[in-house]
Amino acid sequence: MPTDFDATRALFDLPDGIIYLDGNSLGPLPRAASARVGKVMTEEWGKMVITGWNRAGWMEMPSRIGDRIGRLIGAEPGHVVLGDTLSIKVYQALASALEMVPDRRVILSDTGNFPTDLYMAEGLCRTLGDGYELRTVTPDAVEEAIDGSVAVLMLTEVDYRTGRRHDMAALTRRAHAAGVVTVWDLAHSAGAFPVDVAGASADFAVGCTYKYLNSGPGGPAFIYVAPRHAETARPALSGWLGHEEPFAFDLSYRPARGVERMRVGTPPVLQMAALDAALDVWDGVDMADLRTRSLELQDRFIAGVEAACSGLALASPRDAARRGSQVSFHHAEGYAIMQALIARGVIGDFRAPDILRFGFTPLYLHPTDVDRAVQVLAEVMTDRLWDRPEYRTRARVT
Repeated sequence: MPTDFDATRALFDLPDGIIYLDGNSLGPLPRAASARVGKVMTEEWGKMVITGWNRAGWMEMPSRIGDRIGRLIGAEPGHVVLGDTLSIKVYQALASALEMVPDRRVILSDTGNFPTDLYMAEGLCRTLGDGYELRTVTPDAVEEAIDGSVAVLMLTEVDYRTGRRHDMAALTRRAHAAGVVTVWDLAHSAGAFPVDVAGASADFAVGCTYKYLNSGPGGPAFIYVAPRHAETARPALSGWLGHEEPFAFDLSYRPARGVERMRVGTPPVLQMAALDAALDVWDGVDMADLRTRSLELQDRFIAGVEAACSGLALASPRDAARRGSQVSFHHAEGYAIMQALIARGVIGDFRAPDILRFGFTPLYLHPTDVDRAVQVLAEVMTDRLWDRPEYRTRARVT
């Protein structure tokens, strides 16, 4: 049965008068999340207090919900676990991957990668010393740059600025042929389109849950470890809850079985409750239907903007197959233009130096939303409504 996107839209608490094109940065509130978190607070934390770890199954949540995410990213059951932040999970995966290739010292990434991934890599290289280095090339040059000097290929599948999408399967094949371990960041992939980490033979994958998966601000991150590495990958961050027996209180670390060893700190129970409720939305969603509708919305937006708005240059690939689930345009006054749009009820975001970014989430976006967004953008551009001092003042979050 085809996915009913009118039904999924009804599952979100969308602000009146707002066209939300920023779910690729922070997903909106699923209606069920408030009640679910409230129940955990009052019925579990409130009445069970510390016994909730056992009676309410809090300790098992990272693995149970990890499997729900695993279904959306094509992971084998039992190989995704939740917890901590995406930066922590990047560090974990990268450190474990480097240890698998002890005779090499190069981490290869691209200049379109999200900065925090590069910062984590730089910091790890400083800590390791001994000739470790982060090497970056342009996104188009990645395949050619994979050679026998590279230990780990670390890429974000979808460029956070332009929406450009790497070919995970092809680049992973190329990496493995050269003896390179892969780490994929799925922050702009999970919930955006079908992902198949198992089919692509990815070694590690990480991602956040507050974008397309709608877990709320600060929602927990996830990590995937391929079955072939699950019992041998050594976590650099050997946290208490990644121990084989946390409540034995050993003074020396023994890794837990499989991906459980990638747990670090105490699970954020309230955030995971919100995520669990958000994932209920996906139970009736076919990922192929999601992808088809996403591309229809994106193409409709591109055609409308290019017909009605002069001065904006498409930053995203024109070929739909090479895009994630967002569309970006260049303009020198991008920040001011975006503030003018937000003031008129069309919410996207700005990414330096000059990109207006719009996310397309079929779960709650309708073609009429796209048409209205184009109309408002055309008014802002034609009448130079962005050219006001209040729209040029940079807020802390852009």
